[in-house]
Amino acid sequence: MKRRTHFGFVLVYSLVSCFCSCSAFYLPGLAPVSFCQDSKGGDDCQIQLFVNRLDSVESVLPYEYDVFDFCKDAKEMRPSENLGQVLFGERIESSPYKFNFNEEVKCRAVCTKTYKKGTQEDTTKLDFLKMGMQLNYQNEQIWIIDNMPVTWCYDVEDGQKYCNPGFPIGCLVTPGGKPKDACVINSEFNKKNTFYVFNHVDIKITYHSEEEGWSGARLVAATLEPKSIKHSDEKNPNCDGGNPMEVPGEFDSDVSIVYSYSVKFEKNNLIKWASRWDYILVSMPHTNIQWFSIMNSLVIVLFLSGMVAMIMLRTLHKDIARYNQVDQEDAQEESGWKQVHGDVFRPPRKGMLLSVFLGQVLFALILIISFVIVGALMTCAVVLWVLLGTPAGYVSARLYKTFGGEKWKTNVLLTALLCPGIVFSDFFLMNLILWVEGSSAAIPFGTLVAILALWFGISVPLTFVGAYFGFKKPAIEQPVRTNQIPRQIPEQSFFTKPVPGIVMGGILPFGCIFIQLFFILNSIWSHQMYYMFGFLFLVFIILLITCSEATILLCYFHLCAEDYHWWWRSFLTSGFTAVYLFIYAVHYFFSKLQIIGAASTFLYFGYTMIMVLIFFLFTGTIGFFACFWFVNKIYSVVKVD
Repeated sequence: MKRRTHFGFVLVYSLVSCFCSCSAFYLPGLAPVSFCQDSKGGDDCQIQLFVNRLDSVESVLPYEYDVFDFCKDAKEMRPSENLGQVLFGERIESSPYKFNFNEEVKCRAVCTKTYKKGTQEDTTKLDFLKMGMQLNYQNEQIWIIDNMPVTWCYDVEDGQKYCNPGFPIGCLVTPGGKPKDACVINSEFNKKNTFYVFNHVDIKITYHSEEEGWSGARLVAATLEPKSIKHSDEKNPNCDGGNPMEVPGEFDSDVSIVYSYSVKFEKNNLIKWASRWDYILVSMPHTNIQWFSIMNSLVIVLFLSGMVAMIMLRTLHKDIARYNQVDQEDAQEESGWKQVHGDVFRPPRKGMLLSVFLGQVLFALILIISFVIVGALMTCAVVLWVLLGTPAGYVSARLYKTFGGEKWKTNVLLTALLCPGIVFSDFFLMNLILWVEGSSAAIPFGTLVAILALWFGISVPLTFVGAYFGFKKPAIEQPVRTNQIPRQIPEQSFFTKPVPGIVMGGILPFGCIFIQLFFILNSIWSHQMYYMFGFLFLVFIILLITCSEATILLCYFHLCAEDYHWWWRSFLTSGFTAVYLFIYAVHYFFSKLQIIGAASTFLYFGYTMIMVLIFFLFTGTIGFFACFWFVNKIYSVVKVD
């Protein structure tokens, strides 16, 4: 666990964190820890339970553990989160739940929270706790033992068991008598307009021992069962049944909540430490459906990609052979893509803006990876974005010079500031809302200053360095000369016009990602674990291939129609996939999520716009460079007199 660092060492700390897999608590693959390596006991027998923020499927606003007035640790140990954890709102701290390895605890009281009627402070605290139960706030991946979440396992349909890396803080029976969410797990939760607090947890820790090569025990599972129990005596709590802990909807009398817990240990040498996450991942709902859907998507996209590639190769081969064999007089009567050879490399309009967008491909790729992994490698992403200013400046400057541009200072400033500035402005606006709402996801002011320092102190200068070398290089040499007078473009059919072609171009790339997109959105907004990174990598490769082939195919069609304005169209054709991504995100919001409240809705669409922008830059750049290679290739192999 890392110690706190001073603000001046943010960059060094980020660089170190980038290469340390232990920077995030919720990732498997950390170094094993052995407990009680000798029979005398000691510090290695103490099991530390950490707590994190609380999330809800009905609100985008996460809150710190202490905000809900739970029991606090008398000797609070708050480890310093790395930059990535801070950006994603992780707030890890120690808990008052103390126990030693293999030492069972039976109904031990932790603390008592009393709320007196008529006291404004107590009324505010109790109302906030009720709000958390009403919006189904959960300890989502919040209780952490030995770098793995304490899960709540319960039965679902078809006799299967689902292990949720979190548990609700309570539940509500509405004034109409309808039990909401977690209240359905117990038939005793039936009093109208009543909140039931889960103030007791039965914790079970599974371990294995007696392995060769090491002494002691290793934890392989940690589960709990939340209960609502009304304790009459804090000093002698009774956890065997009893009445549930009720909080009336109307605060008309004093309320006293006693929090307690029990711990038991179970030995199981069949579970290996390296596979201790399996019971969580295997129990994820609809796992079989996910595998089946992904395989179908991959097969369909691979088939379509093969068809596109075959059509393109055969058609192009015949075109090139025919054009190179006919006489010059016959060639003048031909129509098709060869006739625009004198205009196909004419610089595009708004070439500076296009070159700026194209220089952001690495920036977009890094942010896409960060959103998918949801913070696990966010520190690395920030550092890489800062250090990769040089290739961004180089690519933008080289292309801008190829387009005939001369305003190199404006080009490099736009490269360094435009797209990152849009993302930062959106992010800052979202952060203002989080500040106002008091959410734990609000980024501290010092962290924002640190990001600005990294941006203007390192990224911008490196972008200037890359642009310097880019402008020193000669412009990219084109295979054919450009005529001085532009050729008139003939009347186009409906399908070769820009807008229909661009709209059609994004369908196929989106078709290969929309199934994976559903599970990625679930991991971001519904707080489900995403772990199928092997399939995600395959879909990513298919996306690259599909964007390239779809753009090349449509580019070939409109060149055959003697429309040589391909620069922007190639970028927008595959980039239009981001529009379908936005439409799908809107559909997901209204059909799958239960988010309520103006602040949560605004935050959802604010973060969605960041995702759409970076996806637009990434897919558009892939399509452009594929088309750029294709156009250079076909015009370099034909005879042009």
